[in-house]
Amino acid sequence: MKKPPGEEPEDALTVTPPKKWAAGVPAVVHALEYSLEETSPRRAGVTLLTMNQVGGIDCPGCAWADPSPGHRHRNEYCENGAKHINDEATTRRITGDFFRGHTVSELGRRSDMWLNSQGRLTEPMVKRPGSDNYEPISWNDAIGLLAAELTSLGSPDEAVFYTSGRVSNEAAFVLQLFARALGTNNLPDCSNMCHESSGFALYETLGTGKGTVSLHDLHHADLIFLVGQNPGSNHPRQLSALEQAKLNGARIIAVNPLPEAGLLRFKDPQKARGVIGHGIRIADRFLHIRPGGDLALFQGLNRLLLEAEDARPGKVLDHDFISSNTSGFEEFSEHVRAISWEDVLTATGLTRKEIEQVRDEVLRSERVIVCWAMGVTQHKHGVPTVREIVNFLMLRGNLGRAGAGACPVRGHSNVQGDRTMGVWEQMPDSFLDALQQEFGFDPPRAHGLDSVNSIKAMREGRIKLFLGVAGNFVRAAPDSAVTEDAMRKCRLTAHISTKLNRSHTVCGRTALILPTLGRTERDIQSGGEQFVTVENSMSEVHTSRGRLQPASKLLLSEVAILCRLARRTLNGTADIPWEKFEADYGAIRDRISRIVPGLYDFNRRVARPGGIRLPNPVNEGVFPTPSGKALFTRNAWEMPHIPEGHLLLQTLRSHDQWNTVPYTSNDRYRGIHGNRRVVLVNPADLSELGLAEGQRVDLVGVWADNGKRRAEDFQVVAYPTARGSAAAYYPETQVLVPLDSVAEISNQPTSKGIVVRLEPAAPRPSTSA
Repeated sequence: MKKPPGEEPEDALTVTPPKKWAAGVPAVVHALEYSLEETSPRRAGVTLLTMNQVGGIDCPGCAWADPSPGHRHRNEYCENGAKHINDEATTRRITGDFFRGHTVSELGRRSDMWLNSQGRLTEPMVKRPGSDNYEPISWNDAIGLLAAELTSLGSPDEAVFYTSGRVSNEAAFVLQLFARALGTNNLPDCSNMCHESSGFALYETLGTGKGTVSLHDLHHADLIFLVGQNPGSNHPRQLSALEQAKLNGARIIAVNPLPEAGLLRFKDPQKARGVIGHGIRIADRFLHIRPGGDLALFQGLNRLLLEAEDARPGKVLDHDFISSNTSGFEEFSEHVRAISWEDVLTATGLTRKEIEQVRDEVLRSERVIVCWAMGVTQHKHGVPTVREIVNFLMLRGNLGRAGAGACPVRGHSNVQGDRTMGVWEQMPDSFLDALQQEFGFDPPRAHGLDSVNSIKAMREGRIKLFLGVAGNFVRAAPDSAVTEDAMRKCRLTAHISTKLNRSHTVCGRTALILPTLGRTERDIQSGGEQFVTVENSMSEVHTSRGRLQPASKLLLSEVAILCRLARRTLNGTADIPWEKFEADYGAIRDRISRIVPGLYDFNRRVARPGGIRLPNPVNEGVFPTPSGKALFTRNAWEMPHIPEGHLLLQTLRSHDQWNTVPYTSNDRYRGIHGNRRVVLVNPADLSELGLAEGQRVDLVGVWADNGKRRAEDFQVVAYPTARGSAAAYYPETQVLVPLDSVAEISNQPTSKGIVVRLEPAAPRPSTSA
């Protein structure tokens, strides 16, 4: 049970054996318990029964696709989705009185969980220079203050505009339009920190930065790889799709440094076999791989497939696909044949027999899908790893046909839609040309700043203003102390938010909190009641309509805030109908329809049940690369050097967590209860390091700059992590991720590959009288 909002949790750590299955009746019970702690039974009923339904509220959590209309369960949500939507629908409120009773300094010492549990923000607030308190401010004055700061900048490039995936397509489009009309491409977003490596690799090799599969493909695959992902906690509805695939005869291979409950067995609480039966086994084969070993695994598999073709010419590879649709095969083949088996086995921690058994599974399968998430992308070699996955799929023609393809699984509701709408610091000229033709101004062409480079620019004093739309930037970003120091150098920081988080306590000289409607709430503008649209991981764009009354009469929508800010800042310098956009979001979609390929006739088509599936050229046999063909690549890599007495740390989320927000201190599936400051280490490594289970340690990061990054006072938990590795929860361990430790090409932080040592923690002060 959660602690009351005024208290911090102080429960002692208890550890139980990890679960061997996910969901089932306990998931229903925990979802309802949390929901009813946050809101009333009536409001919970409204949110849960309309979530992910046609004409209902799109889950604000993960970006997993919905079944087609007519095939959705009445309860089309998971445990974490239920918690997240009712966390937003909470009846707790934060008013001006709260901020009068809590200084910014005090709030900065509170936990992420405590801050979130205080409830919904209800009125605009400002922290003025020299003050340690937020105080109420009118909307007119708040927007005027922000507009005045923007117009006083020496250059538009002294501002950055950050978004998380929670924003709608309409808000994302308006934000990037405003930033570019102002004159900057500084549009960092949360994708910079999660799937940037996927986008770069897919765009280079296939000509499109998105996945190529649908739910129908997943249901009808012969073989599915789940690589570096934990669907049981991070996108639980994927388990339903995997269950259907299994019932249709698919085999599933899980590749992960930790055994996860959702990868072992799934008990669907909406079906009898999930309530009274044993559910269904998900993974037929589990590869207990070392963190970062996925590139070596797929290179080993690719070498084995080439050798199988040598033994049976014309029987293994899809030569028609390779010759007609790809380039670079000979160079790739020469490179991968030279890969050392010693290197592959060292990097993966697997045996050659295990990899050969996977090859045999591949040879028995006509239709293969590879799903992956941040366990692949958040490494120095994240881009080469995704490119090698594409090599693997191309060898047997597993692209552009039913039941096969590439499936990067996004972990945030509309992060893919943000990119479609133009929220990227490197949008191609074709998009910028379309903006110019539609609105009559010339957008800036120089690439802007991503998340990591925005932090560096703030640290160096080159950025004066930070505007965040949704999200919790300082907790999602790497190198926590560096990020916070950089933010505090800004003249003004402003956050458009629904709830309180750590970013509101890390202030520039002036700071604004601009409270906004949540996705659950009705959005009434002068043009009538509005809906918004979102895009899921499988490129499907559909509507979301709020059903609850707003948490406060003072809330504005994200679209309204941005349109009012644009009017005050630009003062008519661009011919953009901001007032019309605020009144009627259909007017925004009309403009989007003339700019974004695939969204023609947007308003009419998106209103149909199921919405619009954006076209993917790969599925039409078209590869919009410079050569017009898919590209085989040669991918070099280096194994991270782990000094003796050190471990390779990966950050991860607990089961009871959404993004940077823990809902409780528990991680039920991993058997962790009452405390999140734990580090999971293989028992054999504990023995070699001379550490005992339950011992308190500091995690000390090792990096090339010789600076020591320390996360203090963690308890050791013996856990079946891959040998030589450890795992601990995000965002508490973001302090250990160096700002300069990024993936090659994509500049994505390497949160899954941090070298650390475990030092005994200093004794804690006695609490006795």
